[in-house]
Amino acid sequence: MTDRTLNQCRILVVEDEYLLAAELCHELAEASAVILGPVGSLAGAIDLIHAEERIDGAVLDINLRGEMVFPAADLLTQRDVPMLFTTGYDPSIIPPRFAHVVCCGKPADLDLITSIMGRLIHD
Repeated sequence: MTDRTLNQCRILVVEDEYLLAAELCHELAEASAVILGPVGSLAGAIDLIHAEERIDGAVLDINLRGEMVFPAADLLTQRDVPMLFTTGYDPSIIPPRFAHVVCCGKPADLDLITSIMGRLIHD
């Protein structure tokens, strides 16, 4: 569990693998986060970002059925939303403008993701 609370923090989950999305949402909910999504497509992520007034953090799978999540990450960056990426690919695919974003490999360590999200939001 996270050393910093996610109580009532609104966390966007963008993940196209259903089971991983469900497990991640469960883990974040156990940390008392409010889950936004999950969404499994770039279009869905962009729509949700535009629709939500408040997003405190985001967990973004880099590759969504062949589409890269970076346009959604750009929108979150414009709003100063802390985020982390998850991917099964080599992190070298991440554009330099996101060099500061934490990247967690897959298979995902859900406890680690939850802990990192807590630190990103509260630091």
